[in-house]
Amino acid sequence: MRLKSELCDILGVEYPILQGGMAWVATGELAAAVSEAGALGIIGAGNAPAEVLEQEIKKAKALTDKPFGVNIMLLSPFVEEVVELLCREEVRVVTTGAGNPGKYVKRFQEKGMRIIPVVSSVPLAKRLERLGVDAMIAEGMEAGGHIGELTTMVLVPQVVDAVKVPIIAAGGIADGRGVAAALALGAAGVQLGTRFISAHECTAHAHYKGMILKAKDRDTVITGEISGHPVRVIRNKLTREFSRREKEGASLEELEKLGVGALAAAVRRGDVLNGSVMAGQSAAMVLKEESAQEIVNDLVCKTISVIDALKVMYC
Repeated sequence: MRLKSELCDILGVEYPILQGGMAWVATGELAAAVSEAGALGIIGAGNAPAEVLEQEIKKAKALTDKPFGVNIMLLSPFVEEVVELLCREEVRVVTTGAGNPGKYVKRFQEKGMRIIPVVSSVPLAKRLERLGVDAMIAEGMEAGGHIGELTTMVLVPQVVDAVKVPIIAAGGIADGRGVAAALALGAAGVQLGTRFISAHECTAHAHYKGMILKAKDRDTVITGEISGHPVRVIRNKLTREFSRREKEGASLEELEKLGVGALAAAVRRGDVLNGSVMAGQSAAMVLKEESAQEIVNDLVCKTISVIDALKVMYC
Protein backbone atom coordinates (compact mmCIF):
# COMPACT_ATOMS: atom_id res chain seq x y z
CA MET A 1 0.00 0.00 0.00
CA ARG A 2 1.43 3.34 -1.01
CA LEU A 3 0.21 6.65 0.37
CA LYS A 4 3.08 9.11 0.46
CA SER A 5 3.66 12.87 0.59
CA GLU A 6 6.46 15.23 1.57
CA LEU A 7 5.08 15.06 5.10
CA CYS A 8 6.30 11.48 5.43
CA ASP A 9 9.92 12.61 5.10
CA ILE A 10 9.42 15.52 7.50
CA LEU A 11 7.91 13.28 10.17
CA GLY A 12 9.86 10.12 9.45
CA VAL A 13 6.70 8.04 8.99
CA GLU A 14 5.30 5.65 6.40
CA TYR A 15 1.92 7.35 5.98
CA PRO A 16 0.96 11.06 6.19
CA ILE A 17 -1.50 10.42 9.01
CA LEU A 18 -1.34 11.94 12.50
CA GLN A 19 -3.30 10.92 15.58
CA GLY A 20 -4.61 13.95 17.44
CA GLY A 21 -2.98 14.92 20.74
CA MET A 22 -6.15 14.71 22.83
CA ALA A 23 -5.70 15.62 26.50
CA TRP A 24 -6.27 12.65 28.86
CA VAL A 25 -6.99 10.41 25.83
CA ALA A 26 -3.73 10.45 23.86
CA THR A 27 -1.45 8.48 26.18
CA GLY A 28 1.90 6.84 25.54
CA GLU A 29 0.19 3.53 24.79
CA LEU A 30 -2.00 4.98 22.04
CA ALA A 31 0.77 7.10 20.53
CA ALA A 32 3.14 4.14 20.36
CA ALA A 33 0.51 1.90 18.75
CA VAL A 34 -0.28 4.48 16.07
CA SER A 35 3.41 5.00 15.33
CA GLU A 36 3.97 1.25 15.13
CA ALA A 37 1.19 1.17 12.52
CA GLY A 38 3.16 3.54 10.28
CA ALA A 39 1.42 6.83 11.13
CA LEU A 40 2.47 9.42 13.73
CA GLY A 41 1.20 8.89 17.25
CA ILE A 42 0.99 11.95 19.48
CA ILE A 43 0.85 12.20 23.27
CA GLY A 44 -1.46 14.92 24.56
CA ALA A 45 0.23 16.98 27.29
CA GLY A 46 -2.87 18.97 28.20
CA ASN A 47 -2.39 20.63 31.60
CA ALA A 48 -0.20 17.83 32.94
CA PRO A 49 3.02 18.71 34.79
CA ALA A 50 6.30 17.60 33.25
CA GLU A 51 6.79 14.61 35.54
CA VAL A 52 3.44 13.11 34.45
CA LEU A 53 4.19 13.73 30.79
CA GLU A 54 7.64 12.19 31.20
CA GLN A 55 6.01 8.92 32.27
CA GLU A 56 3.94 8.88 29.07
CA ILE A 57 6.99 9.58 26.92
CA LYS A 58 8.86 6.73 28.61
CA LYS A 59 5.90 4.41 27.97
CA ALA A 60 5.93 5.30 24.28
CA LYS A 61 9.70 4.81 23.99
CA ALA A 62 9.41 1.40 25.64
CA LEU A 63 6.72 0.34 23.16
CA THR A 64 8.14 1.68 19.89
CA ASP A 65 11.38 2.85 18.34
CA LYS A 66 9.48 4.76 15.67
CA PRO A 67 8.93 8.54 15.77
CA PHE A 68 6.08 9.94 17.85
CA GLY A 69 5.10 13.44 18.89
CA VAL A 70 3.76 15.45 21.81
CA ASN A 71 1.04 18.08 21.70
CA ILE A 72 1.61 21.08 23.96
CA MET A 73 -1.23 23.30 25.13
CA LEU A 74 0.58 26.61 25.31
CA LEU A 75 -1.77 28.00 27.98
CA SER A 76 -0.79 25.21 30.36
CA PRO A 77 0.67 26.48 33.66
CA PHE A 78 3.46 23.93 33.17
CA VAL A 79 4.39 24.88 29.61
CA GLU A 80 7.96 25.98 30.41
CA GLU A 81 8.89 22.76 32.22
CA VAL A 82 7.18 20.73 29.50
CA VAL A 83 9.29 22.48 26.84
CA GLU A 84 12.41 21.66 28.88
CA LEU A 85 11.35 18.02 29.06
CA LEU A 86 10.69 17.71 25.31
CA CYS A 87 14.07 19.21 24.48
CA ARG A 88 15.77 16.86 26.89
CA GLU A 89 13.94 13.83 25.49
CA GLU A 90 14.37 15.11 21.90
CA VAL A 91 10.86 14.14 20.91
CA ARG A 92 10.67 14.00 17.10
CA VAL A 93 7.58 16.20 16.59
CA VAL A 94 5.86 18.87 18.67
CA THR A 95 2.35 20.03 17.79
CA THR A 96 0.93 23.06 19.57
CA GLY A 97 -2.45 24.58 20.36
CA ALA A 98 -4.00 27.37 22.44
CA GLY A 99 -1.33 29.98 21.79
CA ASN A 100 1.63 31.13 19.73
CA PRO A 101 4.69 28.81 19.80
CA GLY A 102 7.03 31.50 18.46
CA LYS A 103 9.33 31.73 21.48
CA TYR A 104 10.04 27.98 21.31
CA VAL A 105 10.44 27.38 17.56
CA LYS A 106 14.18 28.04 17.30
CA ARG A 107 14.93 26.05 20.42
CA PHE A 108 13.04 23.00 19.16
CA GLN A 109 14.61 23.15 15.73
CA GLU A 110 18.12 23.39 17.19
CA LYS A 111 17.37 19.97 18.67
CA GLY A 112 16.27 18.68 15.27
CA MET A 113 12.63 18.59 16.36
CA ARG A 114 9.73 19.42 14.04
CA ILE A 115 7.28 22.10 15.18
CA ILE A 116 3.72 21.94 13.85
CA PRO A 117 1.12 24.36 15.25
CA VAL A 118 -2.65 24.08 14.87
CA VAL A 119 -4.24 26.99 12.99
CA SER A 120 -7.86 28.01 12.53
CA SER A 121 -7.47 31.00 10.22
CA VAL A 122 -5.40 32.31 7.31
CA PRO A 123 -3.91 35.31 9.19
CA LEU A 124 -2.65 33.03 11.95
CA ALA A 125 -1.15 30.65 9.39
CA LYS A 126 0.74 33.49 7.69
CA ARG A 127 2.04 34.75 11.02
CA LEU A 128 3.28 31.32 12.08
CA GLU A 129 4.92 30.62 8.73
CA ARG A 130 7.16 33.66 9.30
CA LEU A 131 8.35 32.03 12.54
CA GLY A 132 9.78 29.11 10.56
CA VAL A 133 7.45 26.27 11.57
CA ASP A 134 7.82 23.01 9.63
CA ALA A 135 4.15 22.41 8.81
CA MET A 136 0.70 23.37 10.12
CA ILE A 137 -2.49 21.61 11.10
CA ALA A 138 -5.50 23.43 9.62
CA GLU A 139 -8.33 22.31 11.88
CA GLY A 140 -11.95 22.93 11.01
CA MET A 141 -14.79 23.41 13.48
CA GLU A 142 -16.02 19.85 12.91
CA ALA A 143 -13.27 18.73 15.28
CA GLY A 144 -13.82 17.82 18.91
CA GLY A 145 -12.61 19.99 21.79
CA HIS A 146 -11.71 23.65 21.34
CA ILE A 147 -12.62 24.85 17.86
CA GLY A 148 -12.47 27.83 15.52
CA GLU A 149 -15.15 29.30 13.24
CA LEU A 150 -14.39 27.82 9.81
CA THR A 151 -15.19 24.36 8.47
CA THR A 152 -12.43 22.06 7.25
CA MET A 153 -13.66 22.23 3.64
CA VAL A 154 -13.36 26.01 3.66
CA LEU A 155 -10.28 26.46 5.86
CA VAL A 156 -7.86 23.95 4.34
CA PRO A 157 -7.71 25.22 0.72
CA GLN A 158 -7.39 28.83 1.89
CA VAL A 159 -4.49 28.01 4.19
CA VAL A 160 -2.88 25.84 1.48
CA ASP A 161 -3.02 28.81 -0.91
CA ALA A 162 -1.74 31.28 1.69
CA VAL A 163 1.45 29.54 2.87
CA LYS A 164 4.23 27.38 1.44
CA VAL A 165 4.72 24.88 4.30
CA PRO A 166 2.87 21.53 4.17
CA ILE A 167 -0.66 21.62 5.55
CA ILE A 168 -2.27 18.82 7.54
CA ALA A 169 -6.07 18.79 7.41
CA ALA A 170 -8.06 18.05 10.57
CA GLY A 171 -11.67 18.14 11.68
CA GLY A 172 -14.42 15.78 10.56
CA ILE A 173 -12.10 13.19 8.99
CA ALA A 174 -12.76 9.58 9.96
CA ASP A 175 -12.32 7.39 6.88
CA GLY A 176 -10.61 7.06 3.51
CA ARG A 177 -13.16 9.30 1.83
CA GLY A 178 -12.29 12.10 4.22
CA VAL A 179 -8.57 11.57 3.72
CA ALA A 180 -8.96 11.64 -0.08
CA ALA A 181 -11.06 14.81 0.17
CA ALA A 182 -8.38 16.48 2.30
CA LEU A 183 -5.68 15.57 -0.20
CA ALA A 184 -7.88 16.96 -3.00
CA LEU A 185 -8.04 20.25 -1.09
CA GLY A 186 -4.25 20.44 -1.21
CA ALA A 187 -3.36 19.01 2.18
CA ALA A 188 -0.17 16.98 2.49
CA GLY A 189 -1.65 14.81 5.21
CA VAL A 190 -4.42 14.46 7.78
CA GLN A 191 -4.92 14.39 11.53
CA LEU A 192 -7.64 12.27 13.13
CA GLY A 193 -8.64 12.40 16.77
CA THR A 194 -12.11 10.98 17.34
CA ARG A 195 -11.62 7.78 15.35
CA PHE A 196 -8.53 6.86 17.34
CA ILE A 197 -10.54 7.02 20.57
CA SER A 198 -12.04 3.72 19.42
CA ALA A 199 -8.61 2.04 19.23
CA HIS A 200 -8.09 -0.94 21.53
CA GLU A 201 -4.88 0.72 22.72
CA CYS A 202 -6.71 3.87 23.80
CA THR A 203 -7.02 3.75 27.58
CA ALA A 204 -10.09 6.00 27.78
CA HIS A 205 -12.93 4.63 29.92
CA ALA A 206 -15.31 2.17 28.22
CA HIS A 207 -18.23 4.56 28.86
CA TYR A 208 -16.42 7.33 26.99
CA LYS A 209 -15.71 5.03 24.06
CA GLY A 210 -19.32 3.86 24.20
CA MET A 211 -20.59 7.42 23.74
CA ILE A 212 -18.45 7.73 20.62
CA LEU A 213 -19.65 4.43 19.19
CA LYS A 214 -23.33 5.25 19.84
CA ALA A 215 -23.17 8.83 18.52
CA LYS A 216 -25.51 9.93 15.74
CA ASP A 217 -24.98 12.66 13.19
CA ARG A 218 -26.37 15.50 15.36
CA ASP A 219 -25.22 14.34 18.79
CA THR A 220 -22.34 16.79 19.16
CA VAL A 221 -22.99 20.34 20.31
CA ILE A 222 -20.89 23.45 20.77
CA THR A 223 -20.67 24.91 24.26
CA GLY A 224 -19.03 28.18 25.22
CA GLU A 225 -19.98 30.17 22.12
CA ILE A 226 -21.42 33.03 24.15
CA SER A 227 -18.32 33.23 26.34
CA GLY A 228 -16.03 33.12 23.30
CA HIS A 229 -14.46 29.75 24.14
CA PRO A 230 -16.33 27.26 21.92
CA VAL A 231 -15.84 23.56 22.60
CA ARG A 232 -17.41 20.67 20.68
CA VAL A 233 -18.63 17.79 22.84
CA ILE A 234 -21.31 15.11 22.82
CA ARG A 235 -24.61 16.31 24.26
CA ASN A 236 -25.27 15.27 27.87
CA LYS A 237 -26.40 16.60 31.26
CA LEU A 238 -23.32 18.84 31.53
CA THR A 239 -23.88 20.50 28.14
CA ARG A 240 -27.50 21.25 29.01
CA GLU A 241 -26.46 22.81 32.32
CA PHE A 242 -23.69 24.79 30.62
CA SER A 243 -26.10 26.10 27.98
CA ARG A 244 -28.67 27.07 30.61
CA ARG A 245 -26.15 29.03 32.63
CA GLU A 246 -24.76 30.77 29.55
CA LYS A 247 -28.24 31.95 28.57
CA GLU A 248 -28.83 33.18 32.11
CA GLY A 249 -25.71 35.34 31.84
CA ALA A 250 -23.34 33.39 34.09
CA SER A 251 -19.86 34.88 34.37
CA LEU A 252 -16.87 33.37 32.59
CA GLU A 253 -15.49 32.42 35.99
CA GLU A 254 -18.67 30.49 36.84
CA LEU A 255 -18.61 28.69 33.50
CA GLU A 256 -14.95 27.77 33.85
CA LYS A 257 -15.64 26.40 37.31
CA LEU A 258 -18.37 24.20 35.86
CA GLY A 259 -15.89 22.74 33.39
CA VAL A 260 -12.98 22.14 35.77
CA GLY A 261 -12.10 18.45 35.81
CA ALA A 262 -15.00 17.57 33.49
CA LEU A 263 -12.84 16.02 30.75
CA ALA A 264 -10.93 13.82 33.20
CA ALA A 265 -14.24 12.80 34.77
CA ALA A 266 -15.45 11.44 31.44
CA VAL A 267 -12.21 9.98 30.08
CA ARG A 268 -10.75 8.48 33.25
CA ARG A 269 -13.75 7.82 35.49
CA GLY A 270 -16.41 7.21 32.85
CA ASP A 271 -18.83 9.90 34.04
CA VAL A 272 -20.38 10.62 30.65
CA LEU A 273 -23.40 12.42 32.14
CA ASN A 274 -21.62 15.12 34.12
CA GLY A 275 -18.26 14.96 32.35
CA SER A 276 -17.06 16.58 29.13
CA VAL A 277 -17.23 14.00 26.32
CA MET A 278 -15.09 15.80 23.76
CA ALA A 279 -15.59 14.39 20.26
CA GLY A 280 -15.83 15.65 16.71
CA GLN A 281 -18.77 15.44 14.33
CA SER A 282 -17.09 12.40 12.81
CA ALA A 283 -18.09 10.43 15.94
CA ALA A 284 -21.17 9.24 14.06
CA MET A 285 -18.82 7.56 11.54
CA VAL A 286 -16.92 5.57 14.18
CA LEU A 287 -18.73 2.26 14.29
CA LYS A 288 -16.53 -0.22 16.14
CA GLU A 289 -13.45 -0.72 18.28
CA GLU A 290 -10.33 -1.75 16.35
CA SER A 291 -6.60 -1.85 16.89
CA ALA A 292 -4.57 1.19 15.84
CA GLN A 293 -3.02 -0.97 13.13
CA GLU A 294 -6.45 -1.86 11.75
CA ILE A 295 -7.52 1.79 11.76
CA VAL A 296 -4.41 2.95 9.90
CA ASN A 297 -4.63 0.09 7.40
CA ASP A 298 -8.28 0.86 6.74
CA LEU A 299 -7.56 4.56 6.21
CA VAL A 300 -4.75 3.85 3.77
CA CYS A 301 -6.56 1.14 1.80
CA LYS A 302 -9.80 3.07 1.46
CA THR A 303 -8.05 6.32 0.56
CA ILE A 304 -6.21 4.59 -2.26
CA SER A 305 -9.46 2.90 -3.36
CA VAL A 306 -11.27 6.25 -3.49
CA ILE A 307 -8.48 7.88 -5.49
CA ASP A 308 -8.37 4.94 -7.91
CA ALA A 309 -12.16 5.02 -8.35
CA LEU A 310 -12.07 8.75 -9.11
CA LYS A 311 -9.42 8.16 -11.75
CA VAL A 312 -11.64 5.60 -13.45
CA MET A 313 -14.74 7.81 -13.25
CA TYR A 314 -13.27 11.12 -14.35
CA CYS A 315 -10.03 10.48 -16.24
